[in-house]
Amino acid sequence: MTTRPADFIDLDGFEHRRIFDGIDHIWQALDRLPSYLADHSEWTILGDVAPTAVLVGDVYIGQGAVVEPYAMIVGPTIIGPNCTIRHAAYIRGNVLVGHDCVIGHCSEIKSSILLPGAKVPHFNYVGDSIVGTNVNLGAGTICANLRFDGNQVSVRTNGSRQPKLPTGRRKLGAIIGDDAQTGCNVVLDPGSLLPRETTVYSAPRPAEPD
Repeated sequence: MTTRPADFIDLDGFEHRRIFDGIDHIWQALDRLPSYLADHSEWTILGDVAPTAVLVGDVYIGQGAVVEPYAMIVGPTIIGPNCTIRHAAYIRGNVLVGHDCVIGHCSEIKSSILLPGAKVPHFNYVGDSIVGTNVNLGAGTICANLRFDGNQVSVRTNGSRQPKLPTGRRKLGAIIGDDAQTGCNVVLDPGSLLPRETTVYSAPRPAEPD
């Protein structure tokens, strides 16, 4: 298993695909994210933003997008066309969202890239992560992004007996390939790599006594 962008995501149709150009490891796009957003010049609101939603700093809202009441979006953030930002969502900045995405009630996103059709719909945390096209995170799924000891996050690419690959990042959440999905209350450890069409099930309930 390699860690090139093409191993996880299809960039056809993603309007911001150039952020992935020429990188060897997919998480390097997150390193580029602040400068990519800083170079963006069109900070306009084209969608429908509820009067009680709060927008702070440089924020772009695409055509047909809906931002529901009491959502908070901190810039720099780009929200693509036809997205839905639901009630009480919190977008904390350095966030890039493709078209037709859903960020749901009480979900929190920071320093992350969501590709088209990604759904983060219910009580989710996505930090320093890349969420592929048509991914669906089950309610309560958490993408943890920081080790307890605060050290650099490394990833394992070729089985448990192979050396880990350093990422150069102190904070790295999950890399989630296209069409993957998680069950409710799944926790993804820092540096989790989910290939395309992966399913991560919720923890099974204890067996009931006979």
